[in-house]
Amino acid sequence: MTEMTSSEAFVETLVAQGVKNVFGIVGSAFMDALDLFPAAGIRFLPTVHEQGAAHMADGYARISGKHGVCIGQNGPGITNFVTGIAAAYWAHSPVVAITPESGTLSMGLGGFQETDQLPVFSKITKYQGHVNHPRRMAEITARCFDRAMLDLGPTQLNIPRDYFYANHDYDIPEPIRIERGAGGRASLTQAAELLAQAKFPVIVAGGGVIAADGAEACIALAELLGAPVVTSYLHNDSFPASHPLWAGSLGYQGSKAGMKLIARADVVLALGTRLGPFGTLPQHGLDYWPRNAKIIQIDADPKMLGLVKKISVGLCGDAGEVTEALTEALGNRSLAGSKSREQRLATIRDEKAAWEDELTRWTQETDDFSRDVGSDGSRMHPRQMLRELEHAMPKDAMVSTDIGNICSVSNSYLRFDRPRSMLAAMSFGNCGYAFPVAIGAKAAAPERPAIAYAGDGAWTMSFGEILTALRENLPVTAVVFNNGQWGAEKKNQVDFYACRFVGTDLKNPSFAAIARAMGAEGQVIDRVSDVGGALEAACRAQRDGKTTILEMMVTQELGDPFRRDALSKPKRMLEKYSEYTVA
Repeated sequence: MTEMTSSEAFVETLVAQGVKNVFGIVGSAFMDALDLFPAAGIRFLPTVHEQGAAHMADGYARISGKHGVCIGQNGPGITNFVTGIAAAYWAHSPVVAITPESGTLSMGLGGFQETDQLPVFSKITKYQGHVNHPRRMAEITARCFDRAMLDLGPTQLNIPRDYFYANHDYDIPEPIRIERGAGGRASLTQAAELLAQAKFPVIVAGGGVIAADGAEACIALAELLGAPVVTSYLHNDSFPASHPLWAGSLGYQGSKAGMKLIARADVVLALGTRLGPFGTLPQHGLDYWPRNAKIIQIDADPKMLGLVKKISVGLCGDAGEVTEALTEALGNRSLAGSKSREQRLATIRDEKAAWEDELTRWTQETDDFSRDVGSDGSRMHPRQMLRELEHAMPKDAMVSTDIGNICSVSNSYLRFDRPRSMLAAMSFGNCGYAFPVAIGAKAAAPERPAIAYAGDGAWTMSFGEILTALRENLPVTAVVFNNGQWGAEKKNQVDFYACRFVGTDLKNPSFAAIARAMGAEGQVIDRVSDVGGALEAACRAQRDGKTTILEMMVTQELGDPFRRDALSKPKRMLEKYSEYTVA
């Protein structure tokens, strides 16, 4: 026990938890603690908006595997965290949102910048800690950090602002970390028996593989089984794309090869994935999920087991540890799939080759609407542009993707050999995500190129954070797809509302010119032949501390519907709306 102020206890607990960076906007509510950050070796990174701070903390956590931390002023500063924390929740990111609150003596009186901050985050955090007395500052602060790691998701640390000013004896807790292990013995035996009997096993590698640093274990098991590996939706970095058994991603705009291969499966091994509904829906006209396959699901959260898909065996454990245990158990068994191994490997090669050939030939969308808005020579076809970006992508790049039509189409073209390389808003799907997340990723790994993909609509929600990248010397590259529309929603109006466009057309300024005015590099790209060189140059420029905005001038053609599962042809009941009925 050491006597110190409660601000010192708070900061000392952050130090014990290994915190080196905190994202946020300065505020009087936590200024006494902020004053101690430099002496404690903690870097405060001021952002343009608190949502950006939360996204940066998310990107930092997902690349580093450590806590991402954000803090802001009580009231409006804290409510601005909500979207970013919700995205972190669905990405299972260990983000700690520190939320200073109104002072206890004025709480409930409707004072300046007052709101009840705990209910706001109750459904998008894994744990909420409220410091109800200054003596508990270190205890509850430590618990929030521990639970973010233990529960694999964001936590909220709520502190009345007057509780930073007190003197007490404090014991700074040591961090609590656990080994998750390989699950129950009986379940491991059942899983091994199913895999040994499998004639066409398929592995789905999810985010849990990345979190567990289990990629090598996944490779070893796949090679033992001769099983194709598909990656779960927006976790394209969970298995190396250069490996012969890699078959691409599932879900929206994923790999046809992976979908056709998993459709053949008699046993599916779901490693570190909840098999979420948006990542297993029909796509490319393929209803590919194997209805009669036995499913073995591994997840560190027991509540995820069997939640979405009916399973045969559920294992609660670390994806890496479970995979290693299964590989060891299968080493002493005869594998039914060995008889058809060569044929299965040939099938994997053939399906991948066919998909690559289709992607190469798929240079533009072919529906009637897209033909009407095809390139006139001044704008690029999105798929041709994405292919060039793929070919020019640095091997060690970290890529964040926003939500939207072209960003979603990029799912087919983003391949990685290194874990902790792809960042997406997952099933929360919020706009304005990619750019601040890339900045947070750069803070975690300054030696790696950080690249953000964003549509023009989403870009206008986040480009203010160019100032953060410049002010804090965190150089990144933004690839902005300028097609003058909210593309994903416009596709719905094409398919369901007879091309009646309401609210989906955008009139844009020059984003490259705005970037230059803010002090960044800005370049307009309107020829496919210039795409690869521009990306390579922008990534090299990061080494010189330069942030670059590449404004890609693309046609208004649109990919497959984003929400085919959620819309249907409307029927109007009132005569005045009869012309708006779609048969």
